[in-house]
Amino acid sequence: MRLLLFLVLNFGALYVGALLMNGSPATNEWYQQLDKAPWTPPGWFFGLAWTTIMICYSIYMNILWKTAENKKRLIFLYSVQWLLNVVWNPVFFAWHQTLLGCFVIFSLIIILLYKHKMFSSKSWITTLLLLPYVLWLCVALSLNVYVM
Repeated sequence: MRLLLFLVLNFGALYVGALLMNGSPATNEWYQQLDKAPWTPPGWFFGLAWTTIMICYSIYMNILWKTAENKKRLIFLYSVQWLLNVVWNPVFFAWHQTLLGCFVIFSLIIILLYKHKMFSSKSWITTLLLLPYVLWLCVALSLNVYVM
């Protein structure tokens, strides 16, 4: 049941972020005119990546919830991560704030790594589950830096 809750919350973050981004990347005129990095994945890959990330991250959070001693801290860090994940979309796509977008992505990486260190640093399974999210954020940060 808790896994389902994390799935709803995590995919909900993607949905809210999409609502706030001023159209899809395919229809966003500002984004289409950017000089994008040569390693920018094709559009279809973003949906596949985020689906995989959110499934893995939901399982990750479910495991952390079962083992966390300080659930208040876990909820706080999860909430900050959720908010940063949502807010990047309007920062980048609607407000065209590429520098602030880099700060948001970098903050997300730091929050995820800090949470991992606090709650699951001894578990190789949780490390594997978090890895797609962190790697994708590193790619996203590089793409964001490239367009600055």
